Amino acid sequence: MIYPIVAYGHPVLKTKGKDIEKGEMDVKTLVDDMFETMYNANGVGLAAPQIGKSLRLFVIDTDPIDEEEDQPKVKKAFINPQILDEEGEEWAFEEGCLSIPNIREDVNRKPNIRIKYFDENWEEHEEEYDGFVARVIQHEYDHIEGILFTDHLSAFKKRILKGKLANISKGKVPADYKMLFSLKK
Repeated sequence: MIYPIVAYGHPVLKTKGKDIEKGEMDVKTLVDDMFETMYNANGVGLAAPQIGKSLRLFVIDTDPIDEEEDQPKVKKAFINPQILDEEGEEWAFEEGCLSIPNIREDVNRKPNIRIKYFDENWEEHEEEYDGFVARVIQHEYDHIEGILFTDHLSAFKKRILKGKLANISKGKVPADYKMLFSLKK
């Protein structure tokens, strides 16, 4: 099932997600639906708040990105994740977001992370990631914390983007996938 992507301005995107209890829902189906929704929108990551669900769950698949050929391709679901550590010298990279179409800006993030999470089979993992994969995880993790990539921008950059962001929240933005706008009249 393909969900509409929740657009910038919707309160669910600024709400910290709640933990999922084992057996509380069919996480395998939700994970499958999230991958389908993400692929439909040509994304490499999707968090539950982006489909209107305030849950601590996100999926990533870095295979479509060919930025760095030596980077491992990672396709996973992260349930109730906790970033345990972020290390290294911050580096800037241009990020975008399915909830904020047609806006891309440099965001500084640390290159190495250690994360603990459950997969869709409720198996617990603690793993380390670096480079682009770490960045995708950090971006999606921010979503379940109620943080958007635009929150990392300078006040000056936010002022420049204010009008574009307001238009997105009102549904005045072209997108190649179905979106849900909270302020659309």
